[in-house]
Amino acid sequence: MNLKVLKSDFEKLYGKPADAVFFSPGRVNLIGEHTDYNGGYVFPCALSYGTYLFVRKNNEHLLRFASANLDRREDVTTDKISQPLEGDAWMNYPLGVMDQFKKKGINVEGLDLLYSGNIPNGAGLSSSASIELVTAVMINDLFGGNLPMMEMVKMSQDAENQFVGVNCGIMDQFAVGMGKKDHALALKCDTLEWSAVPLKLDGYKIIISNSNKRRGLADSKYNERRSECEQALKELNKEGRYQTLSDIDFDTFNQIFERLSSDVLLRRARHVITENRRVLDAMKALENDNIQEFGQLMNASHVSLRDDYEVTGDELDALAEEAWKTEGVIGSRMTGAGFGGCTVSLVREDKVDNFINQVGTAYNKRTGLKPLFYIADVGDGARRLE
Repeated sequence: MNLKVLKSDFEKLYGKPADAVFFSPGRVNLIGEHTDYNGGYVFPCALSYGTYLFVRKNNEHLLRFASANLDRREDVTTDKISQPLEGDAWMNYPLGVMDQFKKKGINVEGLDLLYSGNIPNGAGLSSSASIELVTAVMINDLFGGNLPMMEMVKMSQDAENQFVGVNCGIMDQFAVGMGKKDHALALKCDTLEWSAVPLKLDGYKIIISNSNKRRGLADSKYNERRSECEQALKELNKEGRYQTLSDIDFDTFNQIFERLSSDVLLRRARHVITENRRVLDAMKALENDNIQEFGQLMNASHVSLRDDYEVTGDELDALAEEAWKTEGVIGSRMTGAGFGGCTVSLVREDKVDNFINQVGTAYNKRTGLKPLFYIADVGDGARRLE
């Protein structure tokens, strides 16, 4: 991302230089998929890819939105902050965040805004949460909000749920806001207890492989899986002991799974309960410098997502299976909602070029699609850039 070019673009667009620049990363979840809305553990990290925001105050009670990535531009008067724009407008993500600040009595005045991101759109690396958090950090900074990051994380999730109308869990905003360089974040989604775990990847790289299959089914299947999990919890929870599926440990599940009325509900619940256990085992593996075991847990996670949760699809299976066959790969799994999007793989540093070549060719042969590969560095969360 060339910040000099963006700086110059801002000046051409608005006639004056920007006052400040902010950055917010994308995120990838290393393990712990479809556990978030079941109150379980996730293990994401913030990436070096993300969203840049160039901004200056204007005295015109006008919010001028522009993006270096997307065509649509929009001017919104500050008295219309609480009204979502028609259609699939990207500006609703920052507007929703501004509306959250307004509800807290922090009023946003006129701003000239230029957003620019290098997160691949539609790949499942959280471009929407990145836009939300970069906006939140900017407003907090320029309008004296003095809010802690965790508060802005929750406000960004509320903006997406209430203003944009997407029923997401908190993981994306949490990872984007709280990210820490060279660390993954272990988060329990129902209690928001968390810790930063050092990612010692000596000699290995995180490679994100984008299937380039748009995630057409993801939304409808996501809602279907949520309701299946709710039904499974209802059937398992005869004594009223559990708040979420993740409250049930593996041994208890083995004693009570026969209460479930169908094989489908059994498999959905089994994925969530075993995936939680895998996250905890993965954290231990990292603490013990056992990167090989971490990789094996990633593989097991993909198999569970494929067979028990049924959210992978042909393209993600092809990417993971070709990765498993490739020298230097210790783990590979789908990441995100599924049915398209990305896999995340741990690859030996000296085998990265070979991985990209071999997996890319084999995937193209199997699916007719050309994947894109990103070598991910683990970075810090949303912040002002000096």
